[in-house]
Amino acid sequence: MGTPGFVLELRKHVGHAPLWLSGITAVITNEEKDRVLLVRRADNGQWTPVTGIIDPGEEPANAAMREAIEEANVRCEPTRILSIGTVGPITYPNGDVSSYLDIALHMRFVSGEPAPADGENSEVRWFATDDLPEMNDRFKRTVALALGPQRPTLFDFDPQIAEETAEVPSV
Repeated sequence: MGTPGFVLELRKHVGHAPLWLSGITAVITNEEKDRVLLVRRADNGQWTPVTGIIDPGEEPANAAMREAIEEANVRCEPTRILSIGTVGPITYPNGDVSSYLDIALHMRFVSGEPAPADGENSEVRWFATDDLPEMNDRFKRTVALALGPQRPTLFDFDPQIAEETAEVPSV
């Protein structure tokens, strides 16, 4: 699908200036959680979970389901939030700069024959959980969260800020 229309419209006004966008990472597993569906990006050849930009007003889980159909030709349903964090800033080859608030969800495969569906990916494939391809650290961590036991949502925070806000002034 490429860059969403609303981002292209914003870029007409802000040029290459940094944009703050909402993103989704969908870690899709089969029922037994012994296989993970990954896509190979057409732009850089890296294997990743399904990812995408959340449209304005779109629920994150709906965005994950939409991206799974658009990118991998599969239907899935959300089971839980894995992590919430920031990604970027990223400078794209055309000079655009974006940072993302990424919400990672575990998704259970429902149906479909995995295949590249929108040109963003060159391959879509199931991988055994003990034979995953090389991925960046963020995606390794997110996939591990999906495959492991259910835990509270993972997020990073600055302990210094937590300490500074420990005493809330009375009003």
